[in-house]
Amino acid sequence: MSNKENRPTRRSRLLGDRPGSYAIARGVRMSPTKVRRVVDLVRGMPVTDALTVLKFAPQAASEPVYKVVASASANAAATEDLRADELYISQAFVDEGMTLRRIRPRAKGSASRILKRGAHITVVVEPKEA
Repeated sequence: MSNKENRPTRRSRLLGDRPGSYAIARGVRMSPTKVRRVVDLVRGMPVTDALTVLKFAPQAASEPVYKVVASASANAAATEDLRADELYISQAFVDEGMTLRRIRPRAKGSASRILKRGAHITVVVEPKEA
């Protein structure tokens, strides 16, 4: 039996009663440490500047992070009628996702493990304080 009435919603945990929105990308097939390098670049930036930085960043992880930031901005525009030029990235973090375990044959009949890591990317956008 679930204990749903006592558990806070994801929105209340991320935003509380403040205006804004969020987006989550789950199961991104990229190492969380590589994605964190890109997320650290844009945390605290205005959304329009962050999208520009992510479009031209050389890291491969900038593409999924770009999609999550754009999605969070679109969610804020759709649900709360906030414009993208008023928003900034208040929170952005990367959690470890599912790890796929593969084996690689080695010498003398042994094997070594290959860990193909995954990540969950969460971005929260809020309007700038006046």
